[in-house]
Amino acid sequence: MSGNGQVVVTGMGAMTPVGADAPSSWSALLAGKSGVRLLDEEWAADLPVHVAAVLAEDPAALLPRTEARKLDRGQQLAVLTARQAWQDAGAPDVEPERLAVVIGTGTGGILTTLGQNAVFERSGARRLSPFAVPMLMPNGPAACVSMDLGAKGGARTPVSACASGAEALAMGQDLIRAGRADVVIAGGVEAALHPFTIAAFAQMKALSTASENPEAVSRPFDVARSGFVMGEGAGVMVLERAEWARARGARTYGSLAGSAVSSSAHHITASDAEGQARAMEMALRDGGVSPQDIGVVHAHATSTESGDVAEADAIRRAIGGHAAVTATKSMTGHMFGASGAVGAMVSLLALTEGVVPATLNLEQQDPRVDLDVVRGASRTGQWSAALANSFGFGGHNVSLVFTK
Repeated sequence: MSGNGQVVVTGMGAMTPVGADAPSSWSALLAGKSGVRLLDEEWAADLPVHVAAVLAEDPAALLPRTEARKLDRGQQLAVLTARQAWQDAGAPDVEPERLAVVIGTGTGGILTTLGQNAVFERSGARRLSPFAVPMLMPNGPAACVSMDLGAKGGARTPVSACASGAEALAMGQDLIRAGRADVVIAGGVEAALHPFTIAAFAQMKALSTASENPEAVSRPFDVARSGFVMGEGAGVMVLERAEWARARGARTYGSLAGSAVSSSAHHITASDAEGQARAMEMALRDGGVSPQDIGVVHAHATSTESGDVAEADAIRRAIGGHAAVTATKSMTGHMFGASGAVGAMVSLLALTEGVVPATLNLEQQDPRVDLDVVRGASRTGQWSAALANSFGFGGHNVSLVFTK
């Protein structure tokens, strides 16, 4: 694909439970470092779940206090990671009207919503923050980034549960292909670690209740997996029209060659291999890439029994079993709306660097997972294309294809 159709990645930013930026997060994943820890805070004492993947660095500490107090934690993450990605891309000199933002989130400013509701019930209406509404808006992260970087080409917010960050990248690609932008800052954020959200997911029996060895709790594809671990984080990429990037002499990581979004129309929470496989197949066609070309797959793989098996089946249907598969939620936990963007970053860096992080805690692979899952140690190699999957409650399926 050439001309207006080709979209390249020129910058990356990330804040995760294993690193405060993209390079440190990537190094930690290659080293097999886990960001899952015991929740020893007083507020977690009576919860049925006692582990989570907490950010490696507090975003509020990286911003001026006057700025941080007006932003929800998710908005702080969005601003900081977008700045990282923007600097990594060389701060492109682009007309504001040709610069767009797409930042997805699963829950929006839920920490603000719950926190301010507690203030309201405890102290009454006059004690509410005047910043409560802009802090709790799901579009807040995208709006804050657009204002911070002067983007006037539109600020969009896909809200599709755990597929939000990946869908933001797909939407960014669409904007460039349609000629509506030359540069798009795209990704996902999530900051939802709170007693209410943890208890609610636990009530669904989605979270693991194991806590004896926190770093070993998240174990995608392993026979002993018992549910996912909640995490928080953000991942942002700078996408550019290839001709624009070449004209300014930008360094590129590779191309976002194809993307696809499907809806399973099946069940509000259950995984659906058919819908997932369809998203992968459409993304391959969109990118002009054959199943055999895919050398690396970053799996959604949350560490739930039914979800992992369904995705393994879908991957087999769509591309076969030859690709090296990794599942980094084994280290970061499940960052919800941010997970698809961080997974996209991992799959592209695997191509660029020629190395795939190993899946942590994979001691005995579920025999129903008939895939070549990288385990034990990172795997080196040379591959021409990678696939990143992201699936969300509601039947949202997103697949992205990256090429060198």
